[in-house]
Amino acid sequence: MDKVRLLVVDDDPPIADLVATVARYEGWEAVTAHSGEQALRLAVRFRPDIVVLDVMLPDVDGFGVLDRLRGAGTTVPVVFLTARDGVADRVAGLTRGGDDYLVKPFAVEELMARLRTVLRRGTGPLPRRSVLRVADLAMDEDTREVRRGERRLSLTPTEYEVLRYLMRKSPAVLTKAQILDHVWEYGFGGRSNVVELVVSRLRRKLEHASGMDGADGAGEPLIRTVRGFGYAIRQAAG
Repeated sequence: MDKVRLLVVDDDPPIADLVATVARYEGWEAVTAHSGEQALRLAVRFRPDIVVLDVMLPDVDGFGVLDRLRGAGTTVPVVFLTARDGVADRVAGLTRGGDDYLVKPFAVEELMARLRTVLRRGTGPLPRRSVLRVADLAMDEDTREVRRGERRLSLTPTEYEVLRYLMRKSPAVLTKAQILDHVWEYGFGGRSNVVELVVSRLRRKLEHASGMDGADGAGEPLIRTVRGFGYAIRQAAG
């Protein structure tokens, strides 16, 4: 099995080196960067499987680095580190396409657990080939390819796992707590807004792929919000 390639980006070298060292003990390959521009250069050359990304960097901040990565078409999962536990930071990172975040100071063991969880979303073993379908949306669980009509969707591992869970349970309504438990696996401190943010990202991508302002052919969005309960993905009636 190939080693997991980890890029650790933090302007504090001792922190970056500590995370990289622990990852190497896990059998991973790890490199470090201490600025946004250095991280972007390494991302091209090293082609990481996952990135630990500090928000506060001396040149391009972590949000800018993620924007440029996503703009280049990469869906590499990103776990943010932030010294500020503010809602604005969490929302900014997650709406831009981040997969998780951890507040400094942090335990390296918890960070590694979160990295393993995020990686499982994109590479976990599947028992059999299965194609899930809802309306014109199709997900091949073997190739992990998702299409709406003829258009292929580019999803991060977290977006993919949330969508897969909704499609597997369709047309059932899933609560935010159920989605948190299934996708994130560990307690998220009751911060159910992370589910809202990922669902919002999915809706935008489904809308773009549909070419019909997010409608599934009957003027209704494919992912429905059931107020007071949660979310469901289902074909419009009629």
